[in-house]
Amino acid sequence: MTDIAATAPAIVGRSLWGDAWARLKANRAAMFSLYYLALIGLVSVFGPWFVPHQYTTIYADYVRMPPSLTAYPKPDMIESALNDAIKRMRVDIKEWHQEGNQVFVTVKSTKPIDDRNIRYLDRSDAFDDTKIESKSPDGLEVTMSASVKQQYFLFGTDNTGRDLLSRTLMAGRISLAIGLLAGVVAVVIGVVYGAAAGFSGGRIDEVMMRIVDVLYSLPFIFFVIMLVVFFGRNFVLMFLAVGAVLWLDMARIVRGQALSIRRQEYVQAAEAMGVGQRGILLRHVIPNLLGPVVIYMTLLVPQVIILESFLSFLGLGVQEPMTSWGVLISVGAKNIGTANWLLLFPAFFLVSTLFALNFVGDGLRDALDPRDR
Repeated sequence: MTDIAATAPAIVGRSLWGDAWARLKANRAAMFSLYYLALIGLVSVFGPWFVPHQYTTIYADYVRMPPSLTAYPKPDMIESALNDAIKRMRVDIKEWHQEGNQVFVTVKSTKPIDDRNIRYLDRSDAFDDTKIESKSPDGLEVTMSASVKQQYFLFGTDNTGRDLLSRTLMAGRISLAIGLLAGVVAVVIGVVYGAAAGFSGGRIDEVMMRIVDVLYSLPFIFFVIMLVVFFGRNFVLMFLAVGAVLWLDMARIVRGQALSIRRQEYVQAAEAMGVGQRGILLRHVIPNLLGPVVIYMTLLVPQVIILESFLSFLGLGVQEPMTSWGVLISVGAKNIGTANWLLLFPAFFLVSTLFALNFVGDGLRDALDPRDR
């Protein structure tokens, strides 16, 4: 018997979080959403550094260009771009032709042409590296060459000629940062406040929850207007304050859980051993609230992102030249009839991110719910 017991493999137990992770991995929708959120986060954070255009750069020659996998300018756009550049020189085009990626143009004028006029071609978004090939003895006729500048706009451009891809990625960085920032602030305040109220009980609990009821009765848009007045257009400070308002639901959830936990045997044992209320709150109550808190956090982040989109749509949130998905959707909604790509791309990123967050929240709820085991 002793030999059998000695050679038997040791049984390794699995913790609550290990069991929850195993259950979460079995949920395909939640895991796919988790990977998708990680991808969106990486693309939003690092993507703006790798795209060829800055989100603030304006291309005056490419205003409201539709999405394309091929480079701009298109063959039919070269002549109009050349005419626009030559028109600013105040000369006339005698003839022009294209050889591969090079454009050769001969211009003429009634007055001698200044060599510095080539800068007008270089200032164009369609041409670069302009040189004078030949010049007539009287200076009235000049032949110039320029390289056609290849520009890629995979998501198209907006109303002012800015690359929509770079702006969508930068908008994702801002929207996700705001959601996480305000969500963390709301969770921290709600957990501490609700746990303190639920564990204290009695008159302290009554007073603290009546304060929550009073704050519930005040209109939320009133808070938003006050925050804009006090914090101005600093969206980081404003959404920190917004997170400090959204903690009310979390406080109620945590308070109800704390009322249940304070009656558990391990809490009564800690009290019998002389552990103070602060120690019990930090060591026993709050750690056992992490399951509902994590679930609510995944649902709070999309709520904050939608709130930011709503405020930006009204002009109270993120302001130009900074952008967010809400700002881009607001602009796209005004141009849906003539430039629908301005709405489709940011709306896809926003909607897919919200769906993924909700799927992750549902998966965490199923994984952390002890009644489903």
